[in-house]
Amino acid sequence: MSFGDPNNPYGQQPQAPQGPYGQQPPVPPQGPYGQQPPAPQQGQPGYGYPQQAPQQPYGYPQQQVPQQGYGYPQQAPYGQPGMPGMGMPTGYASWGARVGAMLIDGLIIGVVPSILYGIAIGMAASSASDSAASIPDTSACAPGDTQCVTDAINAASSTSSSSAMPVAALILITLAGLVTFGAALFLCAKEGKTGQTPGKKALNIRLVKETTGQPLGFGMAFVRKLCHAVDGPLCGLGYWWPLWDEKSQTFADKIVGTVVVKTQ
Repeated sequence: MSFGDPNNPYGQQPQAPQGPYGQQPPVPPQGPYGQQPPAPQQGQPGYGYPQQAPQQPYGYPQQQVPQQGYGYPQQAPYGQPGMPGMGMPTGYASWGARVGAMLIDGLIIGVVPSILYGIAIGMAASSASDSAASIPDTSACAPGDTQCVTDAINAASSTSSSSAMPVAALILITLAGLVTFGAALFLCAKEGKTGQTPGKKALNIRLVKETTGQPLGFGMAFVRKLCHAVDGPLCGLGYWWPLWDEKSQTFADKIVGTVVVKTQ
């Protein structure tokens, strides 16, 4: 027993420090036979550090995520937005909407030609009335005077030929036909480029390819117009077909592979 240490007057053995609440501090692990455990190797992350992703063995092809080339637009299938500003398809267009769009387009095409046809018909009717009024007048001819009767008939014939359909009426009819044809080509070009004519745009519907959801282009839109010839027979059965068809398609739509969808 030693009384020389003022901090330990009774000579007690010092004890190891205890943890909170009287717990023993953790003892570092030791290897077999009292050896110290080996230190972690250089380059390996310790406990609690994020693990690195395993690298692919050399010689195997690397898997890359396909990236789209800069500047190339993506093609949207049906049900997704197509060209910018055209709206997202929300279903097939109804038969009533298609008929309404056709009537609007017909009015746009037919306004100017109808006026021209009306003027030409009026001119032809006036000419026909003048021709009917030119009947040979033989009342002044004496009985048996064949020369007087012949002169009266010739005079009536010349009046009738001069009052036939005037050239101006023929010009107006030709001009009306050219305007109608040009307006039909214009609507076909609009439908091929954007999928919408003025009538379709007014009723929020659009013509697209069934497989891609994109407009047809002028060529296929023109072919589709020609294919409407198969919709006309049997009292226009092809035009009535969208009423019960699951995709609201006419016969021309089925031939070309198109659908008319709503964009609202």
